Amino acid sequence: VQLQASGGGLVQAGGSLRLSCAASGRTFSRYIMGWFRQAPGKEREFVAAVNWSGGSTYYGDSVKGRFTVSRDNAKNTLLLQMNSLKPEDTAVYFCAASGDANWASSRIITTYDYWGQGTLVTVSS
Repeated sequence: VQLQASGGGLVQAGGSLRLSCAASGRTFSRYIMGWFRQAPGKEREFVAAVNWSGGSTYYGDSVKGRFTVSRDNAKNTLLLQMNSLKPEDTAVYFCAASGDANWASSRIITTYDYWGQGTLVTVSS
């Protein structure tokens, strides 16, 4: 599956952005989908994941209550609504797809087989 992330940009603290990830190739609904981010000089970290149907989600502790992950299997699209953004949310955001059947592993980066190219989110103070 090929992934293309978009929607990043510059926003002031407290603002919102919505990231999209368009998938093509194999059947989108067969994959657990996730968002990760990587800030300069830091390791890539888990942000959110959504299961095959969209009925279950996980969030990283730093984004709980502010970010919402969703998917539209009919449109082969993964979304990340980001509200109440903080300067520490500044990072390159990556979408990823996992063919692993174990939903409990969806927060683990090595679970993911396919990655998009990343989209930069910059939050100014």
